[in-house]
Amino acid sequence: MELLRLGPLGHERPVVRDSEGGFHDLSSLTDDINGAFLADDGIERARDALAAGRLPRLDAEGLRTGAPIARPGAVICIGMNYAAHAAETGALPPAAPVIFFKHPNTVVGPDDDVLVPRGATKVDWEVELAVVIGRRTAYLDSPADAAGHIAGYAVANDVSERAFQIEHSGGQWSKGKSCETFNPLGPWLVPAADVGDVQSLGLRSWVNGSPRQSSSTADMIFDVARIVWELSQYMVLEPGDLINTGTPEGVALSGAFPYLATGDVVELEIDRLGRQRQVVKGG
Repeated sequence: MELLRLGPLGHERPVVRDSEGGFHDLSSLTDDINGAFLADDGIERARDALAAGRLPRLDAEGLRTGAPIARPGAVICIGMNYAAHAAETGALPPAAPVIFFKHPNTVVGPDDDVLVPRGATKVDWEVELAVVIGRRTAYLDSPADAAGHIAGYAVANDVSERAFQIEHSGGQWSKGKSCETFNPLGPWLVPAADVGDVQSLGLRSWVNGSPRQSSSTADMIFDVARIVWELSQYMVLEPGDLINTGTPEGVALSGAFPYLATGDVVELEIDRLGRQRQVVKGG
């Protein structure tokens, strides 16, 4: 089962996709897939309604795919969280998770255009496992407690402008992370119970059909449970909040590939979580 939002920007409707690829309207259960829905046991209610045949079929042909959750309250990101990626940038593996933020309005649909911001010269791609919080989370006792607070997972592209991030930063990365359209998300939210071992998922990216990244979440320095536990010691995570968990090696920052240019096509996928595609457009 996958949860998604279909329709024009700002007018998406909540949808569930069944195991055979059929689409069903969730509007009888909720107005949207958001924090309130997740906190109210929405995933299990959707699962039960789907199994009972209470959700009408939906013809999804031609409908835009939006981000699978409505605008999150926070987008929290983990930097340098893959050993090989840290190495390609010349950095030592961090001793604790590196945390930065993106503006929540960066979140767009998985196939929406990525806009080059004004003055940009170093736009980069980053395939990432995204974690969606399902319950209010604060001061977890241990990483083992994290699983009960995760609603599900999705594919994210943590688009970055490296000159803004590093050269103009003033010491913090968010300038290069918060430009318009810089967080394509989806195509769907897969419930945590349906993903299996989240630390053995393959991640891949391509630019104009040429391979860029190919790795596994097994290469994470800090696993998902550790990240959620760690964040809960410093902030309260709310239902619907989004955590981008870092990217593997193979980005333009490494020097091995050119940065993105207008007209480029970026494709990203994660095992069991789907695939997304963006065209780079002038801002």
